Parts: sequence; structure tokens; C-alpha cells
Amino acid sequence: MQLLSLSSRPYSLHSTSRAVVRLHPLQSLQVDGTRYNVVMVMSDAFDGRLTVDPERNLVPFPNLNYMKNHGAVFRNAYTNSPICCPSRSAMWSGRFVHLTESWNNYKCLDPDYPTWMDLVKNNGYITQKFGKQDYVSGFHSLSNRVEAWSRDVPFLLRQEGRPVAVLTGNSSQKRVMDEDWKNKDLAANWIRKEAQNLSQPFILYLGLNLPHPYPTQNMGENYGASTFLTSPYWLQKVAYKNVTIPKWIPLQNMHPVDFYSSYTKNCTAHFTEPEVRDIRAYYYAMCAETDALMGEIISALNDTGLLGTTYVLFTSDHGELAMEHRQFYKMSMYEGSSHIPLLIMGPKIKPNQQISNIVSLVDLYPTMLEIAGVHAIENRSGISLMPLLAARSENDIHSIGSLRPNWILSEFHGSDANASTYMLRIDTWKYIAFSDGVSVPPQLFDLSTDPDELRNIASKFPEIAISMDKKLRSIVDYAKVTDSVHVYNKQQFANWKASLGQNYTNIISNLRWHQDWSRRPDAYSKAIEEWLNS
Repeated sequence: MQLLSLSSRPYSLHSTSRAVVRLHPLQSLQVDGTRYNVVMVMSDAFDGRLTVDPERNLVPFPNLNYMKNHGAVFRNAYTNSPICCPSRSAMWSGRFVHLTESWNNYKCLDPDYPTWMDLVKNNGYITQKFGKQDYVSGFHSLSNRVEAWSRDVPFLLRQEGRPVAVLTGNSSQKRVMDEDWKNKDLAANWIRKEAQNLSQPFILYLGLNLPHPYPTQNMGENYGASTFLTSPYWLQKVAYKNVTIPKWIPLQNMHPVDFYSSYTKNCTAHFTEPEVRDIRAYYYAMCAETDALMGEIISALNDTGLLGTTYVLFTSDHGELAMEHRQFYKMSMYEGSSHIPLLIMGPKIKPNQQISNIVSLVDLYPTMLEIAGVHAIENRSGISLMPLLAARSENDIHSIGSLRPNWILSEFHGSDANASTYMLRIDTWKYIAFSDGVSVPPQLFDLSTDPDELRNIASKFPEIAISMDKKLRSIVDYAKVTDSVHVYNKQQFANWKASLGQNYTNIISNLRWHQDWSRRPDAYSKAIEEWLNS
């Protein structure tokens, strides 16, 4: 195996925890000064591999396929943090999450943080948002934030409900996630009644909940979200017999962070093959419902004659493991969790483009600014995708790619993982570092030979692991970031505990981990006190 070349590219990179990237000016689709409209649809927990891997074509996506046939699909698009709020903070801010200190679902951007939509609005665009936004601090459940703050405490508690598949309604029920359909209606009606009459260009954002799992009501405070729910209408579209059962590494051989995640996600007990197949099939059915919502937006644009002058984007905040690696949900750097869909069609975009360059959510910030004709803002982590979309040949793509970073960074600091996690993807290599890079062993995967990421080859190819770790440390001082997260978690927990007074014992014992907590409440309380005083 050949040693990976990590030679520098023609951009400047500050090798501190506040790294930013600056590139030379590149060609653009915006050559005539026209300001086009934009519609962005961001789903929640959509596995991006479903849009690029023919072997995963287990359910039809007619509307996403329409976008692929009339535009471009990015084959290697990633979240910058595999959890809802931090990933969206990266997309809205254009900055890596350690730069905005978006540590968990509770700690993200301030409400007045200037997003790319604020900038384009100031530049004369009409802007509108519907549905899930989820990038501002102060939201999500109390359980979720306490679990994130206390992840350094040396105990294991199940924090989620056991993942289950549930069928609802009948073979004619199309609207399962009613909130998403209502928000889609608002967006489509706005296009038909408002957008087509505007004299100014517009940007419309629609945030979906699908295909995120639904709440599981037996999990206490604000519930968990471990129910994969769909109707026969959608399930019948899934090629059920072709749904695969993922291979699992034995529990005793799992990476220590993976074991912690599997346990807290309530996935270490026995699962039958029908259970796992159902969870995966129902998830694919939920993705099909997501595709239908996207189709309604495309139809509204087409019916109003706006489709030809509008860039349409579909993406997601992160993916969904759907029982791969003995986990559901996200909070992991494995492909099911970190690989996201990114499809773009619009004026002057060549149809049927398959773009293999590695990109991430922070790239959408400069992309939106370029479409809107807003001058690029300094100190952003992303690079506009428009030059890649303008490419007319493989030589163009190679030339443009040589001016872009050949890597993406993703990081995670929230609940269901007991160490800060940092992922660097370069070419077919994926390197994952944990904590300070010393106390927890790293992972290295070659996605070209091991797409399921079952063989950690960090010890087999130490020269590659060392090279990638060096590159990662040039992008972010991740040991320093990890220390900052440790300090933040302990301070936040201590402040929260002090604010409760005598109510603390009752509240902490009734969070989502209440079923396990009730077995050894004194031992768990003592572990927290020792951690706070350490």
C-alpha cells in the first residue's frame, strides 16, 4: 500500500484551533450579473449514500433522481458535526464547530449571529424560512444537554429507547410526518402566492424533520427518539427482501467509544435479523416520504415558471446509522452518520454531473453568497461550490480541485460518545482521532477496500495514521479543543446542579436514563460528585 501524499495545496492554512482557509479566485457560474433565486431543503438524518450508491437503491427517489438528472450530485459530501444543532450552525455560519464553540445540541450560535441568509437579505434578496432551523443555543431537551455535560463521568447509562420499527395508518396514508407536510404546504403556497409576484430575487429555506426517528414515549423527560415510524403507503415501496443486515463487530472487540455509544443508545442487547431488517426498511420508507416532500417543492417552482431561474438544493444535517455498527441515530463518524446528500440543480448547471470532490456543509455559506452576488466574507471555513458546478470537463474539475482543500473536517462533542471525536477525510482515507489523540486509540479506514468500515487499520499502517494525524493537527489543535470542552461540560453541569438546589436529586433521576439510574442511584450520584471535585 502506497503512503498517502499530504502535500500542501495553494492555500494558506493557519495551524491553530481557529483555522481558516483562503483560496485563489476561481471561475464562476455568475458571469452575467444575474441574481438567481435559491430554494434550499434541509432534511434531518438522511444517509447521503442513498443518493450516490446504486447498490443502496432499495426504494425509489423519483424527485431526487430528477434533481440528479437535471443537475449535480456531490458523491462525497459530509457533515461538519454528526448531530443536529452543531451541524446546522456550521452550515449557517460557514465555520467549523470548534470556531463557534457549538459543542452540543444546547450550545450553538447566538440568536443574533449573522448567517449567510442575513447577508443576502441585506443585499436585496427576499428571504423566507419554514420548518426546522435548529442552529441557535438554548433548545433541545434537558436530558440531551445533561447527557452531553456528564459524558466524562465514568458510568454507563442507557440514554435512548431501544430502536423499534412501528407501522401506522393504512396503504393510502401519505402524510405520516404531519408537521413536515404542513411546513411544505406553507413553503409551496409561498412560492405560488408570493414568490412568483416578486420583483426581487428570493431565497427560500425549508427545514424537515424527516427522516429522523420519532420520539419513544417510555424514555421519560422529553422522550428519546428511537422509533422508526412509517405507513404501509411508503413501506410497500421498499424492496424489503433486498434490505441487508449489517455486519457487527463483537461487543468485546469494539472500539471503546463505539461500545459506549452502542450502550447509551440501547443497542447492546440481542436483536433478531427481522428486527434489524425492519428498522432499516422503515428508515428507507421514511426517506421515500422525504423525497415526496422535495417533489412538492419542485412542482411548485415548475408550476409558477420559477424553476428555470432558481437554484434548488437538497441536503441534510447528518445521516443515520440504522443499526450499522450496532447503533442507530448519528453522533458517529461512520459513513452512515457523517455522509450527507448534496444535490444542486439550477441555471447553467450541467445535467447529470457526478462530482467526486470531497465537500462539506461549511461550503454552502460561500456558495449562497456567490449565488447572491455578495462578496466573500473572511474567516470562513468553507469554499464555494460554484466553480465545481461550472466545470465543463474532467480537466476543469481537476484544475478547480487543485485549488480546493483535498480534505474535510468533521468533529463531535455531544452526548452518546464519551470522547470528543475528530474526523479527517482525504481521498479514500478516513482518519478518526479521539480526545487528546493519546488517551484513546485512533481509527483509520480505507473506504475503497472497506466501505463498511469494519477494519481499523491504524496499527497496520502507522505511517499513514501518523501522516493524517499530523495533517489534522495542522487544521485544528484538537487536544486544546478537547480540553475546552471538558472545562465547559463541568462548568455547565455544576451551574445547573447549583441552580436546582434540593430538587437536583429528583430531576437527575428522572431524565432519559431513569431506567438504569434507578438501579444504583447512590453509586451514580457519587460518581458525579467525584468527577465534579476532581
